[in-house]
Amino acid sequence: MTVPSLIGHRGACGHAPENTLASIRKAAKMGVKWIEFDTMLSADNQLILFHDDALDRTTQSSGLVAEIDWKDLQLLDAGSWFSDDYSNERIPLLSQAFELLEVLGLGAIIEIKPSKGREIETARLSAEMVRDSWPQSLPVPILSSFSEQALKVARDCVPQIPRALNLGRSLDGWQNKLQKFDCTALHCAHDLLDKEQAATIVTAGHYLRCFTVNQPAIATRLFNWGVCSIFTDYPERFV
Repeated sequence: MTVPSLIGHRGACGHAPENTLASIRKAAKMGVKWIEFDTMLSADNQLILFHDDALDRTTQSSGLVAEIDWKDLQLLDAGSWFSDDYSNERIPLLSQAFELLEVLGLGAIIEIKPSKGREIETARLSAEMVRDSWPQSLPVPILSSFSEQALKVARDCVPQIPRALNLGRSLDGWQNKLQKFDCTALHCAHDLLDKEQAATIVTAGHYLRCFTVNQPAIATRLFNWGVCSIFTDYPERFV
């Protein structure tokens, strides 16, 4: 698998509202070849691109995503919070994102982001959609998650799709977890790493990618340590 060193975070979320089709288009326009985005379930089990459990931060509405049907979610403004230029940008379905990725020729890291208590069905439906609907013209995607339960389901459902373990607070137990869920990569917060830890992970044969890196000096240090990719909100800073 060849994943580029630069991955657009939630599209290009420093320039467009995160996890929207507009953000994906912006990333492509800025020369990004792979992006990362989050997927979770609506109340009626529709897979959407969204990060938070609650709607408040990135829409003009409130409430929990897991308690609202798609017919109502699709009416929400998911862009005005970022800029008036994106007013009426909608929350996309995962299937819509796949269609756009095919048009733009972008690879993707799909983070399974289940609402609390919905780990199993979110992972299963995400895995099944990748298996059944991922465009054949694109490189094989990566399924990632902070949820160990989601990674287990993904492993059992689509073992042929690479997986990555996400760690944001601690690297404790990283090796056992990677082995347990047969992950090819570790994705971690960049400030958790030091040079020795990075060397240990890379020497063990795993891909190491870091989020969220928006300063070139930090990226240079990480690459020197053996990190193979960074997730960034501002791709233009690294082109």
